Amino acid sequence: MSLLAFGLNHQTAPLSVREKLAFPAQTLPEALASLVATQAAREAAILSTCNRTEIYCASSDDGAALEWLSRYHGLPAAELQPYLYRLNGDEAARHAFRVASGLDSMVLGETQILGQIKDAVRTAEQVGTLGVLLNGLFQKTFAVAKEVRSKTGVGANSVSMAAAAVKLAEQIFPTIGELNVLFIGAGEMIELVATHFAARGPSCITVANRTLERAQALAERFGGNAVTLAALPDLLSRYDVVVTSTASQLPILGKGMVERAIKVRRHRPMFMLDLAVPRDIEAEAGALNDVFLYTVDDIASVVEVGREARQFAAEEAETIITSRAAEFADWIKRRQTVPLIRALRDESDRIRRLALEAAQKQLARGEDPQKVLEILSVQLTNKLMHPPTQALSSGGGADRDQLVQAVARLYRIQSESE
Repeated sequence: MSLLAFGLNHQTAPLSVREKLAFPAQTLPEALASLVATQAAREAAILSTCNRTEIYCASSDDGAALEWLSRYHGLPAAELQPYLYRLNGDEAARHAFRVASGLDSMVLGETQILGQIKDAVRTAEQVGTLGVLLNGLFQKTFAVAKEVRSKTGVGANSVSMAAAAVKLAEQIFPTIGELNVLFIGAGEMIELVATHFAARGPSCITVANRTLERAQALAERFGGNAVTLAALPDLLSRYDVVVTSTASQLPILGKGMVERAIKVRRHRPMFMLDLAVPRDIEAEAGALNDVFLYTVDDIASVVEVGREARQFAAEEAETIITSRAAEFADWIKRRQTVPLIRALRDESDRIRRLALEAAQKQLARGEDPQKVLEILSVQLTNKLMHPPTQALSSGGGADRDQLVQAVARLYRIQSESE
């Protein structure tokens, strides 16, 4: 059973492919249970964000895990292969360390990904698909991410996706203070973006969500109002800025709805930022006049600001990660000897019990205890020494030389030739 990590991200696959392999939060438990139930993996954790879908698992068959992903999403394996990366052992661990440290993110050094990994691990733990191997991996991952943050400046002066959303809007409108802003969704990403927009003092903030209670809880923080998604067709035309990030598997805003809203607005421009994967806004809406539609991939150029200054710190972080990946590889190797150690202990205990039973019978017959102890010690010595002695006597050639060295090292003795 070996460690395997496979998936795709913003560097290997376009948004149109990533959205097909996304796992909404509510489907993760069922997906994890399915992956383990099919015996494609013994342990599993799934990380699914707007920029990546990655599966970490303990599996003895790489192909089976990849085949499961193909079947689960109903996509031919051949269609996915060009976009997927597959990493084993210490390379899988190194990748996890880089992701958690923000080195593999669209925003170099961003911190949100660490929380997303912790959520993925928490879900796997609750479902029962987190075993010894993955638990060891992620505990090490969290420790490495903390070390990178504390010892390097990789996250300094980074422009988050939330801040980039405001910068994009400011390229279209002279001031945020005169705008009506609509947020669709009430999750962590919307909360972050809303915080940045609210700091600019927009004229109006509205939060739309499937459940009104969650929308109200978020809207109250920013002095805004809340509506349900059902109200969007009637209200959309009122807003200059629309930012959406939900877990919907189907678009919430279609081209027709957006087109009607633009007509009501008499073609005043509308800035739309779709941070959802899969997308919440039909791509065709971006072709409409006076609609400025951006996706999560479109803001890459904005978040590049300050990246060069953080690159040196990233090199320091890579050094830390390489060292910690080697440590984890050693841990895996030690774990692989556990079954052998257990078997060795079991065999030794079997010999001990047999010798003890024989001694107890001798004592029960009234034999001299001193003599019984002497016989017991000789029997134990002979039994325990028989396997290495037999191996040394029957071996030959290079194998025997290696065996001699191994036995000498194990028992901390020197052979006569030395």
